[in-house]
Amino acid sequence: MKTKRNIIIALAFFLCANAFAQSSAQARKVLDRAAAIVGSRSGAAASFSISGGTMGRTTGNIAIKGNKFKATTPQATIWFDGKTQWSYMKSTNEVNISTPNEAQRMSLNPYAFISMYRNGYNISMKTKGNTYVVHLKAMHPARSVQEFYITLSKSYHPKIVKLLQGKKWVTIYINNFRTAAQPDSLFRFSRSNAPSAEIIDLR
Repeated sequence: MKTKRNIIIALAFFLCANAFAQSSAQARKVLDRAAAIVGSRSGAAASFSISGGTMGRTTGNIAIKGNKFKATTPQATIWFDGKTQWSYMKSTNEVNISTPNEAQRMSLNPYAFISMYRNGYNISMKTKGNTYVVHLKAMHPARSVQEFYITLSKSYHPKIVKLLQGKKWVTIYINNFRTAAQPDSLFRFSRSNAPSAEIIDLR
């Protein structure tokens, strides 16, 4: 009887593990499709709104090209060329130059997942209405983004990104996603963008 029970438990475990593996594989395929669209070589653009975390609540527009982006909100304009970030704060007339970590990049660029999900995360997925909801959880506690959710349309366009920053959740809603050619110069700050601003190098 005990042997039979152990066999049943082992079978149940195998079926659950197999189902998780299938979910993970399907989720990765969905993210691969989304990354191919979002990571268009020519570029893309969208509007967004952010709530939660230290960001509070704000709206804006974003242009992207690979892992580069330019985000514009009523409070600030942020340029990221893949390595260096320039943040122009209108209230203080300052430009802060920094090298952001992945959590900082993701809180400003909802498409940063295209360079993050492939390594270091356990991935699962469920279908909710006409969307895919993909859950990613870091394998290592030192990862700067420990957990996040990506909601995608059935056409693989990101709709919502929800990520855990410290102990607070930040939610980014994405609208009007479209492919649009973007010049590389768009993602670097130029002195002409803020001629009178004080430049503060935080690197």
